[in-house]
Amino acid sequence: MNEEIKSPSLPHRVAFKMKLYKGQEDEYKRRHDKLWPELEELLKSSGISDYSIFLDENTNDLFGVLKATSKQALDDLPISPVMQKWWEYMKDIMESNQDNSPVSIPLQEVFYLP
Repeated sequence: MNEEIKSPSLPHRVAFKMKLYKGQEDEYKRRHDKLWPELEELLKSSGISDYSIFLDENTNDLFGVLKATSKQALDDLPISPVMQKWWEYMKDIMESNQDNSPVSIPLQEVFYLP
């Protein structure tokens, strides 16, 4: 995640990429269109907002961007049972680590126009 020091009142902008398996584009969208209410609540209660995921249809790379009020809250998400259950649910359609978390590559911000 972005290591830049921010004021506690300002959100951290975070960007990352992941990889979707070929042929799983519709399924990925379907699952996110029916996002579990408990996962949505976890993300929001963790201070996450303006969360979008984009798909590069040529490479099947997923590009995520979000705002978070606390880096610590982001770092704590992996211990949540809801997050672990979501990862288990998603591991068959995207590149995943041994713990079922998606392979996620942080991206460095090089330009921002507020």
